Amino acid sequence: MSRAQIDTSLFEHHAEVCKIFSHPKRLQIIETLRDTELTVSEVVDQLGIPKANVSQHLAVLRHKRVVMTRREGLNIYYRIANPKIIQAFDLMRQVLVEQLENGKRLATRLKRR
Repeated sequence: MSRAQIDTSLFEHHAEVCKIFSHPKRLQIIETLRDTELTVSEVVDQLGIPKANVSQHLAVLRHKRVVMTRREGLNIYYRIANPKIIQAFDLMRQVLVEQLENGKRLATRLKRR
C-alpha cells in the first residue's frame, strides 16, 4: 500500500469518526459519560432523551469505538473508550467558544460605527 493510499484511508476513517460527533445528542451523551460509566437508563434519566434514542446513539458510538461496555449482572455500563476522545471534545469546544467570542466582539465593534 502506498503512502497516498494510507493517507486516503486514514482521512476516510477520520471523516467517518468525525461524523459521529455531528449529532448534538451524541455530544450530550459523550459529555454525560466524560467522568463516569452509566447504564442506558441512567443516561436517559440525566438527559431526558427517550430510551430508544439513547440506545441507538450508544450503538453508533460503540460501533465506532467511542464508548466501551461492561456487563454487571443484567446491567450494561457504558464509558468513554479513550480519554483522548474527551481531550478532542474539549479542544473543539474551546475553538467554538473562541469563535463565538470573536463574533460577539466583531458585532459590538460594528454596532459602534
